[in-house]
Amino acid sequence: MIDICLLGTGGMMPLPNRYLTALMVRYNGKSILVDCGEGTQIALKKSGWSPKPIDMICFTHYHADHISGLPGMLLTMGNAERTEPLLVVGPKGLERVVKALRTIAPELPFKIEYHEITEESDELTLPDMPEFRINAFKVNHNITCYGYSMHLDRTGKFNVEAARANGIEQKYWNPLQKGETIHTEDGRTFTPDMVLGEARKGIHITYVTDSRPTESIVQYAEKSDLFICEGMYGEPEKLQKAKENRHMTIYEAAELAKRADVKEMWLTHYSPSLVNPKEYLPKAKEIFNKTIAAKDGRTVTLRFEEDTK
Repeated sequence: MIDICLLGTGGMMPLPNRYLTALMVRYNGKSILVDCGEGTQIALKKSGWSPKPIDMICFTHYHADHISGLPGMLLTMGNAERTEPLLVVGPKGLERVVKALRTIAPELPFKIEYHEITEESDELTLPDMPEFRINAFKVNHNITCYGYSMHLDRTGKFNVEAARANGIEQKYWNPLQKGETIHTEDGRTFTPDMVLGEARKGIHITYVTDSRPTESIVQYAEKSDLFICEGMYGEPEKLQKAKENRHMTIYEAAELAKRADVKEMWLTHYSPSLVNPKEYLPKAKEIFNKTIAAKDGRTVTLRFEEDTK
């Protein structure tokens, strides 16, 4: 299962009742933070989640409302006695930007490792967890910006009868179930396909903010269990402003969700002028019925399909 918390839903600047857009994803004791705008630490505290187990921070792009909270977050993580390295991920220029922000957070008890995305797309995995894949894909903003699509893969069921029929000792069952190939001392080779059935449906989450609608979004969000997408504007007359600033409206987000055939969409990254996003939901639901105007702190636990029956 995967725990998800949309820490903040604001764009441009934090408001008294709306922090800047940031997302926490937690799986098997590891956590990923996507974006870290001003106020993210407070939003994290209010949610009841901790910064101590953050293993990776992914940035969509380098506008202040998505990264200006990083120095404080790093200091908080350091004060929590963190010593293990932290992986940060983002577009080209990542190390230069982070080091500039670290001018006010120069001393940390842990090392920062960098992974710059320089192509149209990239794929990463969590350390020691190849089943959890993170795909970064380029979107269309006024500076280089990426969306993130996360997949928790699920292997097929272990076939005990097949294992026994192939003479595979029980001590090898667990490594094979994890996808490892076994070479024994007596020259035998056992592969996962010898004992595993067809792969089962996993869990798929896609996060997009600060972009015009693109085909890449539809492609990477396809069949997502949860699609989190910016809905910067709700007022129909602001469509032209959205186009000029490379953002999208609630209705354009709903069209993307419909085309990608996702299960559910949470709207986020609202303009400060969008006081009540729910006011515009009825029209959005006409396009995609499972549209939710998310608020700060919205949380969900996504489980494997078989586990919810």
